[in-house]
Amino acid sequence: MRFASLRRRIRALDRRLREARVLARAFRYPWQPVVAQIIPTRRCNLSCTYCNEYDRVSEPIPLDAMRRRIDRLADLGTGIITLSGGEPLLHPDVAELIRHIRRRGAVATLITNGYLLSPALIERLNGSGLDSLQISIDNVLPDEVSKKSLTLLDQKLRWLAGYAAFDVTVNAVLGGMRDPEDVLIIARRAQDLGFQCTVGIIHDDRGQLQPLTEQEQGVLRQVAALERPVLSFDRYNRFQDALARAEPYNWRCRAGSRYLYVCEDGLVHYCSQQRGSPGLPLGQYTADDLRREQASIKACAPYCTIGCVHRVAMIDELREAPAETLESWFVHSGSTSGMPLPVRALLGVFVTGPTRTLARRAAGRLLGA
Repeated sequence: MRFASLRRRIRALDRRLREARVLARAFRYPWQPVVAQIIPTRRCNLSCTYCNEYDRVSEPIPLDAMRRRIDRLADLGTGIITLSGGEPLLHPDVAELIRHIRRRGAVATLITNGYLLSPALIERLNGSGLDSLQISIDNVLPDEVSKKSLTLLDQKLRWLAGYAAFDVTVNAVLGGMRDPEDVLIIARRAQDLGFQCTVGIIHDDRGQLQPLTEQEQGVLRQVAALERPVLSFDRYNRFQDALARAEPYNWRCRAGSRYLYVCEDGLVHYCSQQRGSPGLPLGQYTADDLRREQASIKACAPYCTIGCVHRVAMIDELREAPAETLESWFVHSGSTSGMPLPVRALLGVFVTGPTRTLARRAAGRLLGA
């Protein structure tokens, strides 16, 4: 047990360093992709009624084709590559795909419904070098909408807590479920096990907001108020403040540039809900495409609820106006004590302090950026 704990600590430190390198490169190179989701199979072993991202018949994408796509994403400078689906654990070579992502220097993450997890598979994922896994849980008890239920998946969570050497995030969907209070129960259970927890607002088949009820808005506020580490990414959800009230959110979507979605056909799309735009082959996607989409205005943005795209866009907000952005993050997150000390310290060292230029250069050299 002591050796396993030490292994986790060492791997966690290595992850933080590589994630910091991704962030540093994102600050220096404003058109390089930060995150790309890639689909190794569209097939899924579940059929949640709100989901439009799966089928029951597709074959896995051949390993060589997936390697070429991963190589192209790495050549474009992508920092984080996420295997999604469908259900990516249905791909017979999922461990090798993760190894190839790591060989190409990217952070390797995976999104799953969790049903196929076992201690043996978790150890395989450990051995492949997986950095982070997101497991989706929608309700406490299964119903006609979703079988991604806490009662059915709690054993999987306990296995992850006991065996996983990678980070684990539990994601719950708010809206359209039988009992909104389930989301709070799921979030608390995730924290009890030492996991991060994110909450997504349900959307239609174009990624557009489906307004929350007053009860659902209250649950969202309670989840946002749960205690989290200052630098934990799951606390930065200010885009949800306006959306929860069915109001448009003013932001610049960077999809097609900082965030890429690569479907099973190898085409680049803005996101899972905007397939067809731009719809270009990944093998032909160039720096010119990245620059064009980094500056493009997306008509779907004001009512978009796709959390991963929002969080990637926050990097450019921070890059372009660091002091103002940090201030707005903590005001909107309900802080009454002002900016936390660690954040103020980082701001002073890298943004406002007299040695900021020297500090940035030193950090860049240290992180290889």
